[in-house]
Amino acid sequence: MSTEAVDTAELLTNAKEALERYLEVNVDDDGALTFQHADVPCAVQAVRLAEGLTVLSLTCVVAWDLPDEPSLAVAAAERAGQGLFGTLGVVHTDSGLDVTLRYAFPADGMDATPLGTLLMLVVSTASQLRTDLLGIAEGDTDEA
Repeated sequence: MSTEAVDTAELLTNAKEALERYLEVNVDDDGALTFQHADVPCAVQAVRLAEGLTVLSLTCVVAWDLPDEPSLAVAAAERAGQGLFGTLGVVHTDSGLDVTLRYAFPADGMDATPLGTLLMLVVSTASQLRTDLLGIAEGDTDEA
């Protein structure tokens, strides 16, 4: 019987190897993986929910301190409904809008190639979303 620490460490090692095919990856003190893709900071963590069910959780900070304008909130909501890999979050702060993309999935036993492909699908979606939202924030509605 494996322990939670062993399960999560193995999964994070696999994720790191998969991501390093595309990006420079850092390992934080708590074991989380951090990296950046096209100005989008991302983090990957592993959590064992039950014996035999360990999931990877990917969080990408798409944009922050965007103008708190209805057009941006609408654009984010439209994209959230477009079947993105993950869940889009929009938070209203004193500084404006912050947008995140989160995706969690069971990854036990995934080989590096499909794991890397899946992670990069989410990360590239976050980067494209950032480009779109920044274009809208700057008044370039062609990218909406």
